[in-house]
Amino acid sequence: MTSETYAFEPPKQASLAIKGSDARFPIRRIFCVGRNYEAHAIEMGKDPSREAPFFFTKPADAALDTPCTVPYPPLTENLHYEIELIIAIGKGGAIIAVEDVMDHVWGASVGIDLTRRDLQNEAKTMGRPWDWGKAFDNSAPIAPIVPLADVPSVESARIWLAVNGETKQDADLADLIWSVREHVSILSRAMKLAPGDIIMTGTPAGVGAIVAGDVVTGGVDGIGTLEVTIGPRA
Repeated sequence: MTSETYAFEPPKQASLAIKGSDARFPIRRIFCVGRNYEAHAIEMGKDPSREAPFFFTKPADAALDTPCTVPYPPLTENLHYEIELIIAIGKGGAIIAVEDVMDHVWGASVGIDLTRRDLQNEAKTMGRPWDWGKAFDNSAPIAPIVPLADVPSVESARIWLAVNGETKQDADLADLIWSVREHVSILSRAMKLAPGDIIMTGTPAGVGAIVAGDVVTGGVDGIGTLEVTIGPRA
């Protein structure tokens, strides 16, 4: 048996806290579902019909535990919040049937898809990838993962976000255009899912800008809450 040698010390495994446990959930990849609430699709000027869902990604180390302070990121003057239900995969698989999806889910949580909206809009206009608008450092603050046995539902529950105590987003998971079972199944047709994969399931209407000093709170009823303070520019 041989041990591998690296040119330099490998980075620490990206991970998230698990509610009620000292163990941590190791992150392999972060997938995000775009425009998965009808009202949000409309506010972004898009057709809210059930066209096939699309996905983008964030690096695993973009995730961080909450509560936390996130420095206002570079290159943007229009940082936006997007509250989302988080699904954590614990069993891998490809071409997963809709009715089997929950057998692959380890747990759930709530997170914020922080977005450099000006960079994302520029990318859309120029037909470029969204990475610079979505996949930056500290762009996925996430509350502790809740084991599936302790999750009441990923199909119907209030999802909300407030900035400095003022509610900005308020919807229900039942409003998802593509349910958790549906979009996870569809994702598994394109990528073989693996333990440690995180899926951010889309945001409801009400997204908007935040600035240094703002305190963002949010949650999914029955699953968890989070708090993120926006710090000075990085």
